[in-house]
Amino acid sequence: MTAPKYRELADMLSAQFAHAPIGSSTPSERQLAEETGVSRMTARRAIDELVREGLLTREVGRGTFVARPTVSVPLQLTSFTEDMRARGYVPSSRLLHLGVLPASEPVAAVMQIPAGSEVVLLSRLRLADGMPMAIERSHLRGDLYPGLERYDFAADSLYRVLVEEYGARFEAGEQVIRAAIVRDADADTLSISHGEPVLELLRTSVSRGSVVEWTTSTYPASRFELSARIAPVTVQGSAPRSALRVRG
Repeated sequence: MTAPKYRELADMLSAQFAHAPIGSSTPSERQLAEETGVSRMTARRAIDELVREGLLTREVGRGTFVARPTVSVPLQLTSFTEDMRARGYVPSSRLLHLGVLPASEPVAAVMQIPAGSEVVLLSRLRLADGMPMAIERSHLRGDLYPGLERYDFAADSLYRVLVEEYGARFEAGEQVIRAAIVRDADADTLSISHGEPVLELLRTSVSRGSVVEWTTSTYPASRFELSARIAPVTVQGSAPRSALRVRG
């Protein structure tokens, strides 16, 4: 079966723009129609497809441009370092804060410990190929992981240290995703404009039956999108489950 003309044009443009610099402008609908001999409606549909697929981005009043490549972050108990390496990026981190502090009531409630208990707060800027990707703030049980301050988490993996040095065994976890507006200080750190939307991933990790980690990761929404894979119904009367991932 022959593909529709707009799809053929979209595939041709996708190959053409594959190696174009990020942010470079693309031909207008009128230019595309004239250069390829299709109607403007077909040219518009092809561009719409590439925008929907994340290969191009539209800016009102300016035009259409080659979009930044997307990055996929799975919702599972793996480290940022492992995720980025698996996708061909060079991961790195910049330490923003590392220290012991008393657990606030919200932190204590999540970790099921008394308010005021010692927790370790580790804040890092996570980068891929030198590009700021996320600010990660991890609260960890101070009584279970004393002495974390002696590790260099700008270079080392938190999960490696917890598993290999402290014997943590992660059994389960929960991740919640919510939309937010970036904090002013975070905007500067992430190199995005003040007031931009962000995605916040709130993760709790369970080891030996206890919540030992609560991490909030802030991702620029302009670099990520949310997608879901719908699994078949396996139990009569139950709803399909969605396995979410973040792409950007």
